[in-house]
Parts: sequence; C-alpha cells; structure tokens
Amino acid sequence: MTTELQLDRACGALAGVAIGDALGMPSQTLPCEDIERHYGVISDFLAPFPDHPVSHGLQAAQVTDDTEQTFLLANRLITDGGRVDETRWANDLLAWEEDIRARGLRDLLGPSSKAALDAILAGSSAEETGRNGTTNGAAMRIAPIGIATPFDPMSRFIDSIEMACRMTHNTGEAIAGAAAVAAVISCGIGGLDFDDAIETALHAAAKAQDRGFPVGHLDMRDRIVKALDVAEKHASEKALAETIGTSVASCESVATAFGVVRLADGDPWEAAKIAANIGDDTDTIGAIAGAMAGACVGLKAIRPDAVKTVRDANDLPIEATASGLLALRADGEAPANGKMEHAS
Repeated sequence: MTTELQLDRACGALAGVAIGDALGMPSQTLPCEDIERHYGVISDFLAPFPDHPVSHGLQAAQVTDDTEQTFLLANRLITDGGRVDETRWANDLLAWEEDIRARGLRDLLGPSSKAALDAILAGSSAEETGRNGTTNGAAMRIAPIGIATPFDPMSRFIDSIEMACRMTHNTGEAIAGAAAVAAVISCGIGGLDFDDAIETALHAAAKAQDRGFPVGHLDMRDRIVKALDVAEKHASEKALAETIGTSVASCESVATAFGVVRLADGDPWEAAKIAANIGDDTDTIGAIAGAMAGACVGLKAIRPDAVKTVRDANDLPIEATASGLLALRADGEAPANGKMEHAS
C-alpha cells in the first residue's frame, strides 16, 4: 500500500525534474560567460533569448525533453505493467519528436538516440542498437524506474535500469550513471535523505557498470565519488564544472548532478539554480539533480511558488503519474524482464 510519505517523495522527484529542467532551459548549451552575458545570474524562471539555438520558442518555466521524456517513460511503464516494450517505447520517442517538430521547437532527439530508434524499428536487436550510447539521455529520464522499483533485490533493480536504457544507451557508462540516479530516487521514496542514499547509489553504479557494452568511461562510481568530494572540499560550482565537466557525457553531467545536490545541501530549488548557471547541459543537470533532491525531501519541502509556476506553464500530471508508478512499486513482484535476470 502506498504511504503518504511515498506519494510526497514521488511527487517531489517528478516536480524536481521539471523545476531543474525549466530553470536550466534558457541556459542550456551555453558556456558560463554567455549565460552571464544574456541573463546575469539565473535565480528564477526566464524565457530564452531570441533565436536560442535549442530553446527558441519556449516560454519561461516551460520544460524540455528531459521532463517530457520522463513522463513518457512513466506512461510506458504504467501502461506495460512495469515492463518496457521496446518497440512501443521506440514509437513513443519517435512520436514525441514529431510532436516537437509540429510545435516548431528545436530540442529534438540526439543523433545516437535517433539512429538507435530507426534501427530497432528496422528489425535490429535492442541489445545492439544502443551499443555506443554513453550520453546522459538514459539518466535524464530514469526517475520513473527509481519511483516504481525498490532497490532490493538489487539484481532486479539493475535489471529494470538496463531494460530502460539498453535500446538507446546500452553501455556501462550510461547504465551505471542511470542506476546511481535511480538508486537515490528509490532510496528517497523509501524515506532516506540524499546523504544516506549515497552508499546505495555508489553500489548500484559499481554493479551496473558491468551491464551493456564496455564503452565510454569505465568507472562511474569513481566519477560520482570525485564529484561529491569536489563539492565538499571546494563548495564551488566553478570547481565542480572545471574538474568533472558539464557536457552531455554521462561521466560528466551525471556525476556533476550529484555534486550539485551536495552543493545545494539537498535542496531542490537551490540545486536547480546552481545547475542553471553551471554551463553547457544545464537543463539536464538540473533535471537529474532535481529528481534526486526532490525524491529525498518530498514535494511539500520544495518552494511552493516554483512548483506552481511550473505547473501553470506545463501540462504535467504529477500526482496521477506518481500514484501509477507507486502502484507498480507495491505490486511489482514479477521480474521486470524475464530475459534479464542477473545474479547480484
């Protein structure tokens, strides 16, 4: 049975994705000097400057692909009873991109994801289509798996992460990064705070590193530890960006998101502000950091006016989606994918 705390934490994770994404939307892809030149210091929701290379056409507090694909994955999980039918998931993502084009927006699927989706619809194996995907696309939308799946038993938890990642991001780097993020969220749903969830997240990253193809960075656990240490020692987003990086690579932006939550002392709104000013993949770093922080404090602890602003600017069924995912969590005794059982 879903508890009030679980529902609050699940809603916090989903709202955290949206807030971090929306706050970082106008600064995504920009170096820090351009962010400062266009906006000064971002401390609230802003519209992008005219003809922004990616965010053109969006208004202040509107979300991007990070949030939209998070809710898309959540809907697929709920519809498929906790599994992911990869052909349907591929069609979901392609239909989403067509809708983005129809709205005249520019934030489309990345080339590796698009190639993977085209390949699976042409009959290629899902184990092969994502063999080069090391970017943060898997981690940015992984929150529904963390909400829907208890961390124990760990082998089943990692199976669920792999299932959600492999079609587009079937590499150790991407799966390990996504597993660490989802582990924090799952622990948050279970009542832990961010610091108490870190050990589990690092364990998940180490175990998930062996999944998929050994492409990209080979030790995501170490990258996350390093990001947390930089945040602890330097208390500076600049040091974090310079040491770990803020690009779309999972080994940079996913690890940096952990450091951002540490810098924000676990507060989702503060994490979103730090991410929005950190440079490069600001919206995705904000979405990942917001998901983890939100899951560990709950919706009631997030700045109410920020939640309201994002709700007003977007059509996000936060409570209904959280409830559907938590029903899977309570109900999910069957393996997430019968073909993917691994010993822990």
